[in-house]
Amino acid sequence: MPDYELMAKQIEALAGTCGDFVPLLSNASAVLNEGMERINWVGFYLMDGGSLLLGPFQGRAACVRIEVGKGVCGAAVREGRVLRVEDVHRFPGHIACDSASRSEIVLPIRSGGKIVGVLDIDSPETGRFNEEDQEGLQTVVRAIEGCADFSRLRL
Repeated sequence: MPDYELMAKQIEALAGTCGDFVPLLSNASAVLNEGMERINWVGFYLMDGGSLLLGPFQGRAACVRIEVGKGVCGAAVREGRVLRVEDVHRFPGHIACDSASRSEIVLPIRSGGKIVGVLDIDSPETGRFNEEDQEGLQTVVRAIEGCADFSRLRL
């Protein structure tokens, strides 16, 4: 099991003095990619003019823009909650950026009471993510929310 507490602390340490979200999310995606097994994509989509825009990530090329309500990421924003999908091919409206992905977890990121983006992690294994992963990744998201300045996003 990944040490999510340690990853959260690494992200906070790399943030130094809390600030700009771009370097923070870049380092966070690297920390998560190195700290988690059996994943093929980890990164962030950020709110931009009412839809999600691709942010820092580790993995293969990805979809650039996702409308709120579309795919797992857009559904997580619309519903305002974590979505853990056992089999993405059975998720209505799934957006297949990488055909190798089988399961996915998406966690909303908030600032000032608003969703400013999502943490998105894909795996080539069906059912890869469990409740422990969700709880651990929520710790990571709280660390990001506590350090990142998202004020220049165009929500």
